[in-house]
Amino acid sequence: MAKLLEGKVAIITGGVTGIGRAIAIEYLRHGARVAVNHFPDGKSAQLYESLVQEVGDAADALVAVPGDISQPDTGEDLVTQTAGRFGDRLDVFVSNAGICEFADFLTIAPDLVNKTISTNLNGAFFAIQAAARRMATQKPPGGSIIGMSSISALVGGARQTHYTPTKAAILSLMQSTACALGKYNIRCNALLPGTIRTQLNEGDLADDEKRRYMEGRIPLGRLGQPADLAGPAIFLASDMSAYVTGAQLLVDGGLFVNLQ
Repeated sequence: MAKLLEGKVAIITGGVTGIGRAIAIEYLRHGARVAVNHFPDGKSAQLYESLVQEVGDAADALVAVPGDISQPDTGEDLVTQTAGRFGDRLDVFVSNAGICEFADFLTIAPDLVNKTISTNLNGAFFAIQAAARRMATQKPPGGSIIGMSSISALVGGARQTHYTPTKAAILSLMQSTACALGKYNIRCNALLPGTIRTQLNEGDLADDEKRRYMEGRIPLGRLGQPADLAGPAIFLASDMSAYVTGAQLLVDGGLFVNLQ
């Protein structure tokens, strides 16, 4: 197998579960050295240990940097610690960490709104800024930043009124940073997953009737799996996408275009 990320250093936030974990595994398979950020609690630490076991010998190229991504200093610490482990270069930054708790618009509490914005938008902004500073000042400058947006950036969700604006913001952030950072040879693109089976929506998809309805709307006839995002994430991280920036890539099995 050709290794498309041989020698590259990558950081993935929210990298021990779901989509982030799947991307970390494939980045390692393609030769990257990978730092994963996870929330600093016992459950997340256990998930990291299980990731280490899962990747086997590739674990020598894997490191964890725990931290609450909603805190502005976490991104800088993540970049600094990754440099300390893998050298001064950073080639790929995947801003993946996020939360989604369904709630009714009329009764949603301010704490949940603020927590969602702090994690999904503010946390992503400051972590991406820290990564971009490293990429802009290294020799030679350059890198790939991937923001995990969502199909929810393009459509509404009755019980996601606090969540969908954050994902639209990530899409906008990738477009604006593409403009701001192109002069440093930094590419910025957004991935927009459709309905992917992760820990964020497992409760919602436990409803068999709703799950069958969603499957019926997807032209490919199935819900997405976290691994379905790994290939697109490799493409955007690799030299195959050297002239791709400011782009948005839907990974939704055709859900968005199916108006039936």
